[in-house]
Amino acid sequence: MKKFRLGLVQMQSSRNKDVNLATSLNYIKTAAKKGADLICFPEFQMAYSPVTQEPKELFYLAEDTKGTFISTLKKSAKENNISIVATIYERVDSSKQSFRVSDTATFISSDGKIKSVYRKIHLYDALGFKESIKLIRGNNIEKPVTTSFGNFGLMICYDVRFPEMSRILTLMGAAILIMPSAWVSGVMKEEHWQIMTKSRAIENGVFIVAPNQIGNIYSGRSTVIDPFGAAMIDM
Repeated sequence: MKKFRLGLVQMQSSRNKDVNLATSLNYIKTAAKKGADLICFPEFQMAYSPVTQEPKELFYLAEDTKGTFISTLKKSAKENNISIVATIYERVDSSKQSFRVSDTATFISSDGKIKSVYRKIHLYDALGFKESIKLIRGNNIEKPVTTSFGNFGLMICYDVRFPEMSRILTLMGAAILIMPSAWVSGVMKEEHWQIMTKSRAIENGVFIVAPNQIGNIYSGRSTVIDPFGAAMIDM
C-alpha cells in the first residue's frame, strides 16, 4: 500500500437530491484541486429522509446505479481524475410491492467506472428507529476493491456494531475499511461511535475511513483511524 491523499466529506444532506448532487460536485472539484486521490462521502449523501417521510416518497426519489446521480459522479470522477465513494438510495425492487429501497455505497474509480456496489446488510432497527420500514436489507459482503493505494472494503454505518463483518473483509484482503455513515446523535452515541471505530481498526490491524453526516439528527465526528487505534482525523 502506498501513500495517497484522501478527501473526507462531512456534510448535511437536504431533502433535495439535486442540491445534494451539486454540493457533492463542488466537494469533488475542491478535493481534486487539493491533490486528493480519493474522496469519500457519508451515508445518505443523496438525500436526508426524515422519519415522517413515507416509503413511497423515498422510492420515487431513489435511482439505480445507472441513474443521473451516479452517472454524474462517474463523469466527475473521470474529469477530475479522482476516485469516489458515494452513497445512494438504490431502487432494487421494481415490483413496487413494498416501496423499499437499498442503502447503497459505490466505489467509483478515477476513470469513471464502478468497481464495487455494496448494499447495507445491517439495518438500524434499534433505539426507536426502524430502517427496515423504508430499506431493503442487502445480503452480500462485497469483495474488497483492489487499487494501487491498497485494498478497500465497503461497510455502511450500523455495520460497525457487528465485528464479524470487518473481520471477514480483512480476511478477504482489505487493508482499509471505508464506512459511510449517518450516526444519530444521542446519549452516549458519540462515545459508542469512537469506541467501535477504534475497536474495528485495532482488532483487524486496518485503517478505518468513516465520513459522517452532520446536522438534522446526526452527530458528525467523521474520522480516520489508523491500525493502532489512533485518530488521524477527528472532525
